Amino acid sequence: MLIADDLDQLLDILPHFIKNTLRVHPDRKNLIEIVMDLGRRPEARFPSGPEYLSLKNVSWYDLDYSIKRVGSFSSDNRSGIERTLHRISSIRNRQGNVIGLTCRVGRAIFGTISSIRDLLETGESILLLGKPGVGKTTAIREIARILADEMEKRVVIIDTSNEIAGDGDIPHPAIGRARRMQVTRPELQHQVMIEAVENHMPEVIIIDEIGTEFESLAARTIAERGVQLVGTAHGNYLESLIKNPVLSDLVGGIQYVTLGDDEAKRRGSQKSIIERKASSAFQIAIEIHERKSWVIHETVDKAIDAILQGYNSSLQRRVILENSNVSITCQETNSSQNVTRSKIEKGKLNLLTQYIPFNNISMPKDSKELTISSLNSNILAIYPYGLDFHEVSLVIQNLVLPLILCKEVSKSDVILALRTNLKQNKKLRQIARDRSMTIYTIHSNTVPQVTRALKKIIEMKASPLINWTEVCVYRTGKDLEALCEVRYAIEKIIIVKRESVELLPRLADTRKIQHELVLLYKLKARSLGEEPYRRLHIYASE
Repeated sequence: MLIADDLDQLLDILPHFIKNTLRVHPDRKNLIEIVMDLGRRPEARFPSGPEYLSLKNVSWYDLDYSIKRVGSFSSDNRSGIERTLHRISSIRNRQGNVIGLTCRVGRAIFGTISSIRDLLETGESILLLGKPGVGKTTAIREIARILADEMEKRVVIIDTSNEIAGDGDIPHPAIGRARRMQVTRPELQHQVMIEAVENHMPEVIIIDEIGTEFESLAARTIAERGVQLVGTAHGNYLESLIKNPVLSDLVGGIQYVTLGDDEAKRRGSQKSIIERKASSAFQIAIEIHERKSWVIHETVDKAIDAILQGYNSSLQRRVILENSNVSITCQETNSSQNVTRSKIEKGKLNLLTQYIPFNNISMPKDSKELTISSLNSNILAIYPYGLDFHEVSLVIQNLVLPLILCKEVSKSDVILALRTNLKQNKKLRQIARDRSMTIYTIHSNTVPQVTRALKKIIEMKASPLINWTEVCVYRTGKDLEALCEVRYAIEKIIIVKRESVELLPRLADTRKIQHELVLLYKLKARSLGEEPYRRLHIYASE
């Protein structure tokens, strides 16, 4: 990664006793900000923690020395240094006098978004979430440069506080060919957003710190006009955005819906429920928890629906490793509303698979023996439709089967139903198709038939035991990538959706390794096509 921080220009505005200490500080490259409060010792903040810079307290003279060397403060008490990315924020007393300064170091870091380069190429709108100081502004600055320079799109940045493109009339070169529109007052940001679309024909709009209801509405208006949005908002998780009444419209908003008696009984829920009101203005959401570890929601609408309805959803965690390779881990989140399952699993996060289609391939370190059932969950949740709930529960208890019963179809893995009742319920069949759930039917509600059906469900869901240590030993990086591709295809598509899968073209030796892994799953496969585009086709089990 290349870093341009212009740190000397920030140090030049500081009093000498602070400047001289920082110039020789061994960790100055990681400096986050300098804090100067009247009557207190100056403080420098690093990722490792804060540190005092002097035994001398900051005086009125020291504050005045720094204020005279920066630009004028705007109505949001922010200023900057021309042609740099540094931000100086002030704290004022009741009379309006400055009694404190926070000097934030602005850095243009090139290469920070290598892990989401494929998401930019989709052309979909992206929302970045994270707490202050985690690197959201740095990320969208790099996104603006790549979209403008490398993808040659018309990019306009709405730079409210001059953090993205720096202070002054000439924008910082870190944004590349992207254009920058400044905002005279922060409360007018939403008007400038609309003005940019109407006057300058952008293909992409970059917005930092969406924080008001008007800005949320403007973002929705821009999205409806077909312009790609890249924006940031404060909030660690997507769930926190839903709970924020001001920003919830960014992801479609929420509304209370009253269900009829039959529908509420079928769902096993209350009559008043919460649903998504409209489609989201952003198709992709990224949670930045750490600078090199990002959580990706590739389909925001589905993620919001999963959160509101209380069923499990899948997400990606992308991590930039020390060798600049990217590791992608797919995880399944357990809804806090699913009390029965969360108690049994004790809040454990299930690892679905580790699929890394980039340069780096690494299998889980603790993967001595992994099974498909252990990856999804050792205990299956069954929704009994038209059956005696108590009777099915007794069968499970007497036979000590690894099953639990659910009163909500959204929280179940499979459906067990009477065949006659199922024919009359088109809604249940539609839900099963939408969620790729399997429906098992029986002719009558008798103990022998229920017992046979439950045993059959366990047998169908059982999976072969695979020793991943033996499978992956002595394999090259390309072989491991090919094995991960097979594992992902089988466990996420063939088993869950019961659909056949065609893999990427591979050389003969690599296809042979893939074919051996397919046989371990007790599935069938054959090679199709001509060299060098010959690839493996894996068939779903009957």
